[in-house]
Amino acid sequence: MASNVEAPERWYLALLGFAEHFRTSSPPKIRLCVHCLQAVFQFKPPQRIEARTHLQLGSVLYHHTKNSELARNHLEKAWYISQQVPQFEDVKFEAASILSELFCQQNLVDSAKPLLRKAIQISQQTPYWHCRLLFQLAQLHTLEKDLVSACDLLGVGAEYARVVGSEYTRALFLLSKGMLLLMERKLGEVHPLLTLCGTIVENWQGNPIQKESLRVFFLVLQVTHYLDAGQVKSVKPCLKQLQQCIQTISTLHDDEILPSNPADLFHWLPKEHMCVLVYLVTVMHSMQAGYLEKAQKYTDKALMQLEKLKMLDCSPILSTFQVILLEHIIMCRLVTGHKATALQEISQVCQLCQQSPRLFTNHAAQLHTLLGLYCISVNCMDNAEAQFTTALRLTTHQELWTYIVTNLASVYIREGNRHQEVKTLKMSNAEDLNRLTACSLVLLGHIFYVLGNHRESNNMVVPAMQLASKIPDMSVQLWSSALLKDLNKALGNTMDAHEAAQMHQNFSQQLLQDHIAACSLPEHNLISWTDGPPPVQIQAQNGPTTSLASLL
Repeated sequence: MASNVEAPERWYLALLGFAEHFRTSSPPKIRLCVHCLQAVFQFKPPQRIEARTHLQLGSVLYHHTKNSELARNHLEKAWYISQQVPQFEDVKFEAASILSELFCQQNLVDSAKPLLRKAIQISQQTPYWHCRLLFQLAQLHTLEKDLVSACDLLGVGAEYARVVGSEYTRALFLLSKGMLLLMERKLGEVHPLLTLCGTIVENWQGNPIQKESLRVFFLVLQVTHYLDAGQVKSVKPCLKQLQQCIQTISTLHDDEILPSNPADLFHWLPKEHMCVLVYLVTVMHSMQAGYLEKAQKYTDKALMQLEKLKMLDCSPILSTFQVILLEHIIMCRLVTGHKATALQEISQVCQLCQQSPRLFTNHAAQLHTLLGLYCISVNCMDNAEAQFTTALRLTTHQELWTYIVTNLASVYIREGNRHQEVKTLKMSNAEDLNRLTACSLVLLGHIFYVLGNHRESNNMVVPAMQLASKIPDMSVQLWSSALLKDLNKALGNTMDAHEAAQMHQNFSQQLLQDHIAACSLPEHNLISWTDGPPPVQIQAQNGPTTSLASLL
């Protein structure tokens, strides 16, 4: 009698062992793994084994094959059967979680939402799964741009975590809500929320890595908050704390002891991902402050780290980090007079977007904006206008829309066929906005020169040149050197005029050589792309076809 009871367990464990062996083989033998799991049903197993096997099959098919319909069939059976089995929470809620992911992948969001809502409703006695499912539904609403519903769910999660005694996960919910409020520009609600989060994070005593990861999350939001407000100088103490925090995390060893509270079983990001994120916000700060060489240095470090991570980790967030870093470094290259390199990096962004439709949807407007800026730099004004017009059509982001419109206006002015009223320029150096200061100084210098006020013009252009060299900004250096040449000639300073003329000649030659190199690249044909996903293949063309007059 005993052997009859043990027999099903032995055959089940044997089939399960074979399935796992085939799944973890190198390379994985997924077809054989699936056959072993399907063989379980031949023995007419009890409901617990039947439900778990459907979950295992659904998970393997979802993660390792393109047979999404069969995966869905098994996951639906696992979800249905497991609800009839008492105390079977892990199988029940994992089936709901993976099935909702599959629905989203198939663009069946309206099927995913009620499934997650039901799972949330019946998981209140299982803290880990209740919190995880709340995060998952909030993420789904966020992807749909329904940030109000997402914030509501995160608020519910924060209160639930407080009730079950998990201050750590409460902080995660609140920080996630703060991130969405920043995205919505609800700055009045962000400040008190961040203040509360800061108190919770500092008071929480637990796993050192979890505590430091909360501090990184909190400080990233603070830094982003300051940068959004253009407070480049004010953000420095927070940024320094953030950099120190990530150094602390890198020295800590992962603690294998599981938290006593199951609601604490969450990590915000792996520490390797946090390291890249800190590089990214440092690059954002350097860009805004006008320290472009520093921005390039940190971008290079971050991209090198990303390449190593992507060899072992296919997490979509890594590609997002890579695209954002490339977007920043492309703007650096265009400012510092490295158009050919910028164009090749724009092509890299195109390739990354080809691999992920969601990434392209989120970054299409930025990509066309970068192409528009490149077109301006090589004097392809018709293409620049087309790129900016495309970008405007694709964006709903107010700040990006304003930036595009400003650049489109500059195209119209440079084309000379449309006029806009030029208003008085007002400048402030209170926040160390170096590039804005340099541009403003040289513009004021130009205005004073035209008005015949040579002394005031010189007082503006000399610091503009010094600041432009520090950034370095090739276009402002070219403009400043031309102005200094004319200014010194008018003042009778022959030697200084000759020196400025030589500088102008050197800058012109550098820009000219870079212009020819950029326009000769096959990627230059991207300037004609204004519709649909990025082109897969780019045909080479014979030499530059654009005017160089504006550069000289």
